Amino acid sequence: MNMTQILSEIRTFDGLLELAPLPGSEHPTVSWGDHFFYYAPDGQVPRNRQPYATIVTKNYPDDEESRLDDEDRWRLNIHVGTNIFTDLLGHQPDEIDEAAVDYSVTDTFLPHPLYGTYGWVCIVNPADATTERALEALRIAHQDDQRRVERRQSRGDASQNG
Repeated sequence: MNMTQILSEIRTFDGLLELAPLPGSEHPTVSWGDHFFYYAPDGQVPRNRQPYATIVTKNYPDDEESRLDDEDRWRLNIHVGTNIFTDLLGHQPDEIDEAAVDYSVTDTFLPHPLYGTYGWVCIVNPADATTERALEALRIAHQDDQRRVERRQSRGDASQNG
């Protein structure tokens, strides 16, 4: 599956906010051309939390092992939490042996090179072996983000009414 197909699927999620900085925007230059996904039905970029998934198209500082500066390479990153991480990779996030991981392998679930210990997985150039599970993980990550937002909102409403 190519990036356009994955973007088409993600864009069907209710309450999705996609931040896709373009050249010349106020966003940092390194983010131009990448995609950041939030549950934000109000259409406002959250200031108090990270996206639940990203698509990056180039190396970032201290994150070069996926070789994203090579032609036609990109990476899908998903915050899946401990249980799904363990299901996908066969070990818990805190058991990553970074020396044993080749982050440049394509179409394979890997721990995220920087955020794997926090329950993030990544896939360089998702294709036949990973697409179905990646889309499932994206749906779950979106639903988890929605639950977190709604839980925070209900706590805020309760404290204002109390």
